[in-house]
Amino acid sequence: MKKILEVLQYGDIDIRFNTDIDVMKNPDAVQEVIAKTSLAMTTTLWGGNEQSVLAMIRALSIADLGVSVNRKEMIRFLDDSSRICALTLEEWRKMMESKGTKVQVFPPNIKPSGTKS
Repeated sequence: MKKILEVLQYGDIDIRFNTDIDVMKNPDAVQEVIAKTSLAMTTTLWGGNEQSVLAMIRALSIADLGVSVNRKEMIRFLDDSSRICALTLEEWRKMMESKGTKVQVFPPNIKPSGTKS
């Protein structure tokens, strides 16, 4: 198991961050996490506590933007990067469907049936 990001609050304002990933040693790790996380967010994450998890991810993103030196540039970067990610996921879904794989996307708070395919 690899710790992608751990965020712990020890007191009212004592929040600490930790990760097992060293982006200085492995610059490709960020792209790998984006790909794996995107896939998890369309499959295994749904049906549990995704609303709270996504709310906390967004809270961390807002805090990061709040302390960013150039907010507009960062927002533009995030917009461009997320657009590419969304297009890639759509292409992947279409490719899987063209190979005969049934792809079913579950919205938040809808649990997939207990059967495995």
